[in-house]
Amino acid sequence: MFPSFRENGPAILVPAAWLVAASAVLGVVGTHALFVAHVVMSALLVAFLVGSWDEMGSGALRVWRLVVLAGTPATLAGVVGFLALDGRIALPAEPLLAVALYGWILLPAAGLADTGRRVERAGRAYGLGATCCVAGAVGVAVSGTATGTAAGLAVVGVGQTIGIVAATVGE
Repeated sequence: MFPSFRENGPAILVPAAWLVAASAVLGVVGTHALFVAHVVMSALLVAFLVGSWDEMGSGALRVWRLVVLAGTPATLAGVVGFLALDGRIALPAEPLLAVALYGWILLPAAGLADTGRRVERAGRAYGLGATCCVAGAVGVAVSGTATGTAAGLAVVGVGQTIGIVAATVGE
């Protein structure tokens, strides 16, 4: 089951994560749910790295190994940020949460752009995914409203979903 989940799970988990994030911005989901999601994501990322390390040693997969490797501390920054937000840790929450948010917007953008340059099949899909990540990051950064921020996150989610579906279908 783990190999199947490892290969196909991200096509479900990536859009679900961005849907939950956008829902939190709109007040549909609370910060405790995001905290729990970050803890679960941290565990899944470590398990993914351990289970896939050798397979991800070259080419585009090496870049994705680096994305996940860098994304793990970004996710852990989110865990600590939510603990700080609740007052359980005496640190400023906003910078930690920003590291988690923008880390998971921009790290995959770099992976998608690199993958798009390396493959012939679905290269445009990866490029579109990277472009959506950058456009969504700008939207989140400049938005002054919850609706605008959620829209930026939706653009990111669509872009990353396009990329992960292209990867899943391409295998």
